[in-house]
Amino acid sequence: MIPLDDAYVDAAAPNPDAIKNGRGLVLKNKFTAYHISEDESILFGECQGSGKEPYRCSCDFARADQPTHRCSCPSRQFPCKHCLGLMYAYVQKKAFKAAAVPDDLQGKREKIQARVEKKQADADKPRQVNLGALAKKVKAQLAGIDVLERLTADLIRVGIGNMNAKLAAGMEEQAKQLGNAYLPGAQAALHNYTRLFAVDDGSFTDQPSQQRERIYSEALDQLSRLHALVKQGRAYLQRRLDDPELKPETDSAIAAWLGHAWHLGELKDAGLVETTAELVQLAFNTHDDVARKEYIDTGVWMTLGNGRIRLTQNFRPYKAVKYIKSDDSFFQVAQVPELCVYPGNVNPRVRWEGMIPRPLETKDIDAIRRHGQTDFAAVVKDVKSHLKGPLADKQPIYALRFKQLGRVGDTYVVEDASGTRLAMTDAGMSEEPASCHLLSLLPADLFDDNTLIARFRHDLDTRKLQIKPLSIVTRTAIVRLTL
Repeated sequence: MIPLDDAYVDAAAPNPDAIKNGRGLVLKNKFTAYHISEDESILFGECQGSGKEPYRCSCDFARADQPTHRCSCPSRQFPCKHCLGLMYAYVQKKAFKAAAVPDDLQGKREKIQARVEKKQADADKPRQVNLGALAKKVKAQLAGIDVLERLTADLIRVGIGNMNAKLAAGMEEQAKQLGNAYLPGAQAALHNYTRLFAVDDGSFTDQPSQQRERIYSEALDQLSRLHALVKQGRAYLQRRLDDPELKPETDSAIAAWLGHAWHLGELKDAGLVETTAELVQLAFNTHDDVARKEYIDTGVWMTLGNGRIRLTQNFRPYKAVKYIKSDDSFFQVAQVPELCVYPGNVNPRVRWEGMIPRPLETKDIDAIRRHGQTDFAAVVKDVKSHLKGPLADKQPIYALRFKQLGRVGDTYVVEDASGTRLAMTDAGMSEEPASCHLLSLLPADLFDDNTLIARFRHDLDTRKLQIKPLSIVTRTAIVRLTL
């Protein structure tokens, strides 16, 4: 049996109500039987419901990285509140009696094993790709790039100062052509420009001139990004069309910028896999992306072996939000047999099919601290070099080992051993909750010789690099400023 704790069960729950209801079943003594297999690989039991017969639930950890939850209740949530309650009861050390696995559960376990073996056999087979259909799609994307070029040229002709709500709304309507051309990423990039001219609720209403002036630098940067997307996107699609196998490129993130949805099999075939990786989540947030019309759950993780900071992203479109489980904060170490890494630069996206949690230990925290960069000047140079790319991530995340953290006037700053300082801000990073104001609530001993996880931002008006604090890693804990 893997080491279960409250954090693991909470993370497995599909929503907060399921957590509350699962705990409530244990508190109200609704379970009439608790059992565990002799090899401690499966929990099973019975829970009194609204009918005469109790619900039979089980949590099968034969595949520790991908447990299976079953219940005879009519709920469509997985795991349901009864399976959650069963795990909470185990965490609370309720008396589980050793028993033989019932025949029906054993039969289901064997069927799952057969499916796993078949899936592995299918994965080992050469992938069959309909090159004719794929070539047709790439040609449609190239035509879509022509549309993006025309729309970008229209925006430049109108000018930032003359852009108004009516024109922005019209451009949003025309941008639907990009979605029809299999370019959802390009469509989102265009949305990122037009939404600068929208009010807080996302609607297009003419803004006061003073408010409009504040977005001019950002609007110019977005136009530059659209121009680069046209140029690089066309070159990439043409190279792909010229390739007899029509393979997407893996040495840059241009495919994702255009909207390519990478499958795990593609990443594995391209060798973008790390085996037996261990990751620790350093920050988490959920934000509403009005441009993409979806909620995005973002986790910031460090791979303990190499110190690289990567991101997990879970996309929940408005139309399907009730069918997609949201991600959540994770406070253990994720042991991942196969970590798939997307093409990217500083903080690429990662995914995995299954993981085994283990408690966070002092050695893990020490590893995070060791990976913190001690030379801020070198980090600044690296960030500036990275930001020169028009399609680069404009807000990269680094681990910084600082000598001290404190206030200079009204601004918090962090300083390395050589005296190089970086100023902190929440400005321009609305996707995450504000964090600078929380520093005043922390004990003073956190401000000396620790590691800061920080997101960089280049202020386009002042031309200065600033950072947003995400968490502070002390000798004993990870203090999160964004959950």
